[in-house]
Amino acid sequence: MNQIVDLFGCPTTAESDQAWGSILREQACPFRETRCVKVRKSAPEVAIGTCTVRVGKAGAPIIICPFRLLQRRQIFVDSLHLLGAHEPGNELHVIPEVAIPGGSVDYFLVSAQRRKVMDFVGLEIQALDTTGTVWPARQRFLRDRGVALEDEGDLSDKPFGINWKMTAKTALMQLHHKVETFESMNKRLVLVLQDRLMEYMQREFSCAHLESAKLGNAMHFHVYAYRESSGAGDLNLAMRKSTDVRGVAACLNIQAEPNVELAGVVERLEARISDQTVLQI
Repeated sequence: MNQIVDLFGCPTTAESDQAWGSILREQACPFRETRCVKVRKSAPEVAIGTCTVRVGKAGAPIIICPFRLLQRRQIFVDSLHLLGAHEPGNELHVIPEVAIPGGSVDYFLVSAQRRKVMDFVGLEIQALDTTGTVWPARQRFLRDRGVALEDEGDLSDKPFGINWKMTAKTALMQLHHKVETFESMNKRLVLVLQDRLMEYMQREFSCAHLESAKLGNAMHFHVYAYRESSGAGDLNLAMRKSTDVRGVAACLNIQAEPNVELAGVVERLEARISDQTVLQI
C-alpha cells in the first residue's frame, strides 16, 4: 500500500517516536522555517504537510514537495562554485521568486558587494507531482498513531500515484524557456531534483547528450538522493550534469530563441536584497 514517508518533515517509520498531535497542531515546515504552505483547497487553515511518499510496498521514497529539497540549505552551498565573479568578503543572499523573461525562477543565489549584485545563479526546484490525493493516506496514518481527527470522513483506501510524464515534461519545457535567458546573460541556471525523477527523464526523454558538469554550460542538473535514516531522511548530492540551451531543446526536440534582459534581472535582485535574505549556513 502507498505510504507517507515524511509528514511535516518528520519520519513516519514505525520506530520513530513523534508527538504527532503537537506536530499536527503546529503545522510547521522545518525546511522553510514557516508554517507549511501546502494547504487543503477546501480548508486553507489546514496544512497537508506531506513531504515524501512511497508508492508500492517496496518502492523507494519519492519527494513530492519541493521545499523538502531545502534541507540544511545544502542546494545553495552546492551551487556556490557557479558564482564565477564571487570574491571573499562579498555577501551571499538567497532571494525567492524572481521574474525573468521566460517565467519566474524559484530562487536566486546572489553574490553582492555593498548591496550591488556581482554575480548570481538561478535555482529551480522540481519535486514529483501526484495523481489522486494523498489526504486519505495521511489521515489513516494519523488515526493509526492515536491522533484525534476532526474529519474522519475521508479514510478511504483509494490509492494515489505519481505523475511522472507530466512532471518531467513540464520541468523541461520551463527550463527551455528560462535557460535561453540565462545563457544569453552568460549566467547559470540549476535544476534541483531527486534521482528518481532524473532516472525517469533519462529513460523517457532524449537526455543521452547531457554531460558531466562543466562550468561553461548554462544549464546544470543537481541530482539528490534521498536516504532513509533513524531521523529525518538525508539528502545527498548524487550526480551533476550540464548542457546548453540547445541541449535542453534537444531533450524535447524543439528549437529555442535567445532572450536578453540582464539589466532588468539585476535591478529586480538588488531591489530584493536585505538583511533577511542573507544566506545563513
